[in-house]
Amino acid sequence: MASKQYTKEEVAKHNKQSDLWIIIDSKVYDLSKFAAMHPGGLSVLTDDQVAGQDATDIFFSLHRYEVLLKPQYSRLQIGTIVGEEQQVFPRAIGALSKVPYAEPTWLTEGYYSPYFTDRHRRFQVEFRKFVETVILPDAQAREEDGKRPSQSVFDEMARLNIIAMRLGPGKHLKGRVLMNGVVKPEEFDYFYELIMGQEVARINARGYYDGSGGGTYIGLPPVLNFGKPAIRDKVVEEVFSGKKLICLAISEAFAGSDVAGLKCFAKRQGMHGTDSACAAHIDYGCRNNEGGMVVLLIERQEGVETKPIKTSYSTTAGTGFVTFDGVFVPYENTLGPDNGGLQVILSNFNHERWGMACGSVGAQRFIVEECLKWATQRHVFGKPLTSQAVIRSKLAAMIARVESAQNWVENVTYQMTNMSYKEQASHLAGQIAFVKKYCTETAQETAKDAVQIFGGRGITKTGMGRFIEHYHRTVPFDAILGGAEDVLGDLGVRQALRKMPKNTRL
Repeated sequence: MASKQYTKEEVAKHNKQSDLWIIIDSKVYDLSKFAAMHPGGLSVLTDDQVAGQDATDIFFSLHRYEVLLKPQYSRLQIGTIVGEEQQVFPRAIGALSKVPYAEPTWLTEGYYSPYFTDRHRRFQVEFRKFVETVILPDAQAREEDGKRPSQSVFDEMARLNIIAMRLGPGKHLKGRVLMNGVVKPEEFDYFYELIMGQEVARINARGYYDGSGGGTYIGLPPVLNFGKPAIRDKVVEEVFSGKKLICLAISEAFAGSDVAGLKCFAKRQGMHGTDSACAAHIDYGCRNNEGGMVVLLIERQEGVETKPIKTSYSTTAGTGFVTFDGVFVPYENTLGPDNGGLQVILSNFNHERWGMACGSVGAQRFIVEECLKWATQRHVFGKPLTSQAVIRSKLAAMIARVESAQNWVENVTYQMTNMSYKEQASHLAGQIAFVKKYCTETAQETAKDAVQIFGGRGITKTGMGRFIEHYHRTVPFDAILGGAEDVLGDLGVRQALRKMPKNTRL
């Protein structure tokens, strides 16, 4: 770190292309050799308000703070200004944000929660550190190059039993050391899982979010809950070790969300196996020769082919088209009873949709923070962007949406924590359908408002608005996966109508 001190008058003398210094937040940078390579052009740096001047406000109107931390730019610092101190500080790794509404109230100083304990808070601290040191760097890199998440990340998640914890509380956690002992298996409840979902969503890398755990989240529960013991134990440990991946394949061009309309066919070959002829491990739902539905656990083998499907988010997600042509599957790989495939498929929907709602709110809150920061530092027509009533109105709507969604999710989580799996299926199917629908609808409204607040920067993949562009482009995924909004809304209403008392009238 450069320790030499200069006066502003000294810096002002260095105001030419070949001898160019600037001040950013009390730090002096020598840009003489860099100026001609500046991505934004030379003229920006030789401007009278920049060359030899304090360019703090101008810099932060054009660049994110992270630029100053990059080695190629931090080495340009040659000293500091006499009598001045740094005013802008990046949030420390793992620390909480001080921006209003950037954190849920249970993590905000001065607020209280009936749901979260000190143990939850300790877990959140350690998990955020893990996300920001291990997951975040890999996530941003893989979003760009489209490659699958790095094996080193899976290895670290396995070491801390994060892959196992992502499936929620249950017997599968027994005997495992969770996050180096921060939480005991018997203490782990749905609020810990909520924390995990919301913290990972903060990486704002939607494709990576699915590629690093989405398949396991929806693909492993059918094996865990319906697999025969020998197969179940083998596959669960392979996935928890981070060495193998698993996915759920129940959608096809003919059926889409209409799971009962699957046309894939599996023919029973005596008591030994099944011959599947349709499109790591794959849970696949298909019709059998008795006209019912069966779910099969299919391992990678001859006759199983996959190819990537291009979508609006990165190929790091692993979205793929799978075909099966004459694949032999041992009968022991059948999940659940014969003709009971539909129940296997539907059994995890509540947990799946709740998890998606958790992540949706976490990502939405990150965008609220981005917009509050930008609206505060951005100046237009000689005034802060926040001086515009229309901007304050959009911020108010964004805050109201994320806070209401958070509180609804927390309430549903509390019910889950105090209900058996059977009670959840009876009482919460409609509630969870509604809360996911609400979260994804409000998320899309927030994405639209965020683009308006950032303007042109909100539709560029680099620079100040890159997280806004990414969010706006990928947020529709949450509205489709796990059930489209209209389908979930209808499900919630039908659940309510079933419980309407027969003796009530206006």
